Amino acid sequence: MALTPTSDPNADKLAVRRAAEQDVLLREVDEAVRQDEAAEFVKRYGKAIGALLVLALAAFAAWLWWKDHREGQFEKGSEAYVQALDELEAGRTKAADTALVPIARDGTPAAAAGAKLLQAGQLIAKGDTANASTMLFALADDKDAPEAYRNLAAVRGVAAGFDTMKPDAVIARLKPLAKPGNPWFGSAGEMVAMAYLKQGRKDLAGPLFAAIAKDKDVPKSMQSRTRQMAGMLGYDAVVDVDQVLAEQRVDAGGNNSQAGAPAQ
Repeated sequence: MALTPTSDPNADKLAVRRAAEQDVLLREVDEAVRQDEAAEFVKRYGKAIGALLVLALAAFAAWLWWKDHREGQFEKGSEAYVQALDELEAGRTKAADTALVPIARDGTPAAAAGAKLLQAGQLIAKGDTANASTMLFALADDKDAPEAYRNLAAVRGVAAGFDTMKPDAVIARLKPLAKPGNPWFGSAGEMVAMAYLKQGRKDLAGPLFAAIAKDKDVPKSMQSRTRQMAGMLGYDAVVDVDQVLAEQRVDAGGNNSQAGAPAQ
């Protein structure tokens, strides 16, 4: 009569232990790969993101001015401001700088703030990001300036000086704006998340990237970029799978969102 084989308890425990060790090892490798990918992303795209933010925000000062002008807040110095804008548009930067100086010094709070934003933009265009950031942060801290201008100055200042700023300083400046529902959530939130990555705080960066990617009010390019970052950090940022696949087809195939789609 054949004996029924019995399992060796010690062998079972050893197998379980080895499986657990293998699982831990795989997790550590996966974590290291994700960390390397995140670091490479910051190294490769950090400056480009900052430059894009500066360019995207460069015209916003003029828009704010026109908005406030329409609401009657620029009764004093409006002609000088228009002249400065005309000089900038024509490429006569020295004449524009000359026209902006008295507005920044003596204009109403909104006019002065708008002039300072344009002056800072001139410095950024010349590559003087250090002085531009100093000017923008001074405006961001000016309690007399309208809130919209102060928030814009904070975002532009960090975008201009991101590469040289400490992560703590970036977070302190922009964290109040990096909240869902805030008009600056996308721009401020992305830079705050990048600062968290520099600190090694993936547990804070990942959820913030994911929240930006899921926000329908931010630009599509920012949604795609932050979705990629969230995924590399192990956070799911996909809301509409079909939409993501369509965006990927656009990236891979040029202007066509679907293969074989008829021309409109």
